[in-house]
Amino acid sequence: MAPKTALLVVDMQRFFESMTTTAVPNIKKLITQFQSSSSPIIFTQHGHSKEELTANPSPNQLVRKWGPGGSIAYGSDEWQFQTEIKKYVDGSKSGAGATGWPKVVAKNTYDAFINTNLQEVLTEAKTERVVVCGVMTDCCCDTTARAAFNRGFETWLVSDACGSANKTQHQAGLKGFGFAFGEVLTADEAVAALKRGE
Repeated sequence: MAPKTALLVVDMQRFFESMTTTAVPNIKKLITQFQSSSSPIIFTQHGHSKEELTANPSPNQLVRKWGPGGSIAYGSDEWQFQTEIKKYVDGSKSGAGATGWPKVVAKNTYDAFINTNLQEVLTEAKTERVVVCGVMTDCCCDTTARAAFNRGFETWLVSDACGSANKTQHQAGLKGFGFAFGEVLTADEAVAALKRGE
């Protein structure tokens, strides 16, 4: 029997829009596949509180690293989901009312398991495998996918459904993850495997 699989769509927000133009069609392809099987879909949404952005020094290491100007303020325009993705988050095409999916997990660091309820959401759904896509390949996607692997989930990172600041960083994230952690597949490969019941 195929592992119970959840789709994790990482930080597809307006702040990262320029990094994800080629990934969006493949992310939509994955979402459509998971919707068709009524499988769990989880969106993460990265943001920082006013306190994190204004305290000196910030209590958040990412804000200290990137500065308030390079960080996403909770509730800002840049914090909102990208238009192409928002319709799925809102449940307008997901049947969320019937299935309880999708769910949104708020986060404030690279690893979507830290300071969040992601572990509980996955455990409650009896998840055995996590398919990760979104942005940035070599930061939040890679870190979260490694964290899923380290927690015992079979983990796939979808190469053409992720984006980063440049091709070098994108490829580095995929290479590191594929070498020591889970599988790196294209969206078509992932969908085909899921349809075969793998």
